[in-house]
Amino acid sequence: MKYIATVKNQEYTIEIDADRGILIDDKPYAIDFRRLPSGGVTSLLMNNRSIAAVVEERRDHWEVLIEGELYSVQVQDERAYRLSRMRTSGVSVDGEAIVASPMPGIIIAVPVAVGDVVEFGQKLVILESMKMENELRAPCAGVVTHVHVSPGASVEKDQPLVGISQEQPEEA
Repeated sequence: MKYIATVKNQEYTIEIDADRGILIDDKPYAIDFRRLPSGGVTSLLMNNRSIAAVVEERRDHWEVLIEGELYSVQVQDERAYRLSRMRTSGVSVDGEAIVASPMPGIIIAVPVAVGDVVEFGQKLVILESMKMENELRAPCAGVVTHVHVSPGASVEKDQPLVGISQEQPEEA
């Protein structure tokens, strides 16, 4: 299983493999950790180096205190990471952001129409894939210029779903 950990805007790919152990950015590490019974302290042995850390789970990230320095760590599995990237970045073609399907699936809902003004992060499409509903969001503010799908449609990976003009509408 692969995970992406983001610390101070730096991304690390962590892979847990039964045969090769734990890989961080494809480099193997010998890791053993134990959560101690008091104070929320975790004892970590990494490549024969002992590290004590206080680890607390928050709503959308982990806070890790090591040697007096506090780190905010976001951890996502590979699927969630790809979806979040799709939600926050779009392919731009001639001033238009194209939101494409990150995976094959079925369109559940399209709560926008051509001409709608959308904000960054606004829900554009709900895609069902692997029995899970995934919300695809606007990668930028703008005006919806194309809606290529409707509810019930089957889509393939990288298929364009919605186009958004990145130019701001003129005020009347």
